[in-house]
Amino acid sequence: MAYLLIKTLHLLFVIAWMAAVFYLPRILVNMAETANEPVVQARLQLMGRRLYKFGHAMFGMALLFGVMLWQGWRVFPSRMPNMVGGMHWIDAKLTLVIVLLAYYIVCGRMLKRAAAGMALPSSRALRWLNELPVLLLVVILYLVIAKPF
Repeated sequence: MAYLLIKTLHLLFVIAWMAAVFYLPRILVNMAETANEPVVQARLQLMGRRLYKFGHAMFGMALLFGVMLWQGWRVFPSRMPNMVGGMHWIDAKLTLVIVLLAYYIVCGRMLKRAAAGMALPSSRALRWLNELPVLLLVVILYLVIAKPF
């Protein structure tokens, strides 16, 4: 029962974080396309800052419950199964999650630079950048579901 509750909460916070990961680059695209509209820029900056903070909070909660799933069997052996013992898919998954977190932080830094008056990349470049987390998420999901190695 504890395992399923923790897994449910982990998935909930991962989904919330991924919403932020997908939407923050869209805000950057909109900022690049409305560079000469200060009122729109101010609104997008506010939305971006709030979303960035929200995303970090959701990542923190997802990480907390993820670590409990990953290592909880060491603390509560009777309640938590060891789901990754001897398997290496988790190493690949965690590496890709770190890459996804780095991507999110880079997007946050772009947001901060734009707030300081520095130019963003072109909207076209930002649109391409926006596709990266989708590809990473597909591979992460495959690793979690198939556990190929």
